[in-house]
Amino acid sequence: MREFIDRFLRMEAASGILLIIAAIVALVMANSPLNHLYVHLFDMPVQVRIASLNIEKPLLLWVNDGLMAIFFLVIGLEVKREVLEGELSSRDKASLPIFAALGGMVVPALIFLLFNHDSPELKNGWAIPAATDIAFALGIMALLGKRVPSSLKVFLLALAIADDLGVVIIIAAFYSHGMSVVALACAGLALIGLIILNKRGCSSLTPYLLLGVILWIAVLKSGVHATIAGVLLGLTIPLRVKGHSHSPLERLEHSLHSVSGYIILPIFAFANAGINLVDAESVFHISLSLGVMLGLFIGKPLGIFLASYLAIKLKAAKLPQGTQFKQLFATSVLAGIGFTMSIFITSLAYPGMQAQIDQARLAILLGSFLAACCGYMLLRVTTHKPKTSSALEASSPVDH
Repeated sequence: MREFIDRFLRMEAASGILLIIAAIVALVMANSPLNHLYVHLFDMPVQVRIASLNIEKPLLLWVNDGLMAIFFLVIGLEVKREVLEGELSSRDKASLPIFAALGGMVVPALIFLLFNHDSPELKNGWAIPAATDIAFALGIMALLGKRVPSSLKVFLLALAIADDLGVVIIIAAFYSHGMSVVALACAGLALIGLIILNKRGCSSLTPYLLLGVILWIAVLKSGVHATIAGVLLGLTIPLRVKGHSHSPLERLEHSLHSVSGYIILPIFAFANAGINLVDAESVFHISLSLGVMLGLFIGKPLGIFLASYLAIKLKAAKLPQGTQFKQLFATSVLAGIGFTMSIFITSLAYPGMQAQIDQARLAILLGSFLAACCGYMLLRVTTHKPKTSSALEASSPVDH
């Protein structure tokens, strides 16, 4: 059993599989006699109080504001590493993923607004279909193994990271309310402290993490969404420190990557995917469901592929090495999986509107499921299983 678990965790698709299992369990519980237990669990108030500092939230918000801040910290670390040394480190490398990410955010948002522009209650969810789920998309692609060119995997990873950065900016700009000047000032001081640590070449992670906790509390109290603190902390962790062979950023990323993929994201999925279908149908908005589902399944692939195609034809970017446009389109369809980030934005777009939240989440599940199935099939059709060395030997004549 231990060997099976170790082998499973080494799979590239493991995180995505755990997300699916967590979401299915949540759906079953929410639509069974266990529904009251599920609801009470995440409505349970949890309080942390130190002197005059008081943080009291239901368990669901501790997951969405607290645990997800760690997930966003990993995103911040990934973005910084890719910008400094990875697939976003030069214009040639970064141009295609950035163009693709921009197209993949604009077109689904427009499709959503096409269905919901005349509803002040619903149009605030325009960013819901604008996100790509890294774990799911890469997990589905990993199921095809070596059939998929490595350059296509790198493109999808860079696209998802650029997409996540765009979503972070959207959250900070459009889903932050009721600003507190005092809390923002405290957050600013904590951020300045982190920058000073970076500039002075501090290689120990402890002071960064301590200031990071202060930054998270200040951002939480400021009215800006608390997960932004995770991104800011990640961007201040140094990638390289003069005189030190190890990388603080890579060390922290390595430590948190498994925690984020195998623990935090499944907990988030379990806490947020429990949709009571009866309640969701009680106030049904077909425009909301169509806007989200078609935004992900149609708008996301269309935006990514058209932006990529135009960028390549205008010589502003290059097609990934060893790939064709049909494979690029298949990857664009796969990027329509919005699960984690889309569900996260839903809770920000419709605070206190549970029926709308449940409808949007159900549409996210359906749109992401369609994108996953179609993307997988298109990639399988447009790629070819590599020949083994024995097959190559058998197919080539040998002179004696």
